[in-house]
Amino acid sequence: MNVIQETINWLMNPQTWSVDGHNMIIRSVEHLQYSAMAVVLAAVVAIPAGWFIGHTRRFSGVIVGITGAARALPTLGLITLFGLLLGIGLVPPMIALVVLAIPSILAGTHAGISSIDAAVIDAARAQGFTTRQLVTRVHLPLGLAMIVGSLRSAFIQVMSTAILAAYVGAGGLGRFIFLGINTQDTPMLLGASVWIMVLVIIVDILFGLIQRLATPSGVHRLQAAHTAEPSAG
Repeated sequence: MNVIQETINWLMNPQTWSVDGHNMIIRSVEHLQYSAMAVVLAAVVAIPAGWFIGHTRRFSGVIVGITGAARALPTLGLITLFGLLLGIGLVPPMIALVVLAIPSILAGTHAGISSIDAAVIDAARAQGFTTRQLVTRVHLPLGLAMIVGSLRSAFIQVMSTAILAAYVGAGGLGRFIFLGINTQDTPMLLGASVWIMVLVIIVDILFGLIQRLATPSGVHRLQAAHTAEPSAG
């Protein structure tokens, strides 16, 4: 029996999904919870900062610097460092995942707000919009699609990396990865990897739908018009 068939058998085995077995469902829920928690915490920091930088159009270089520096950081190294400082459990990987998620959300929020036409902002101010009204009636509707896109990117990154949480004793689907490595159980290792990829694809599709709904109808019509122009010519 080849390894592909063994992996399929492991995934199709009812014991893999049973509460008394490997708790695949429970670990999947944990994995999604970790990812969602990290992205929400990152968003609390990154969205206001991205809005401020995009609105004032100052410190834009900070975005490039933070994004570049964050991409160079080894996530496993961060988790190991925080694990040594804070001990095993959920806190060390959560801090590392938040650090991983912040740059994408920060850059996306900044891009969404700064891309709004200055004439639109000036027109809103001329009508007497307060800062709060400017945020809720102009910035949020026009920048929401890109903000959702940044959350989408961050969530996918975090989901793909959250397997490392098991490295310092937390839960999630990483438990199967490390258990498969330690016991040389290749079907478990591959099966868990495939299932993580399936979850990532499902989440990406859902975020894609949300991002489409978040795009104002006027933008959809403008995109359709630009698409139709070449064929009309």
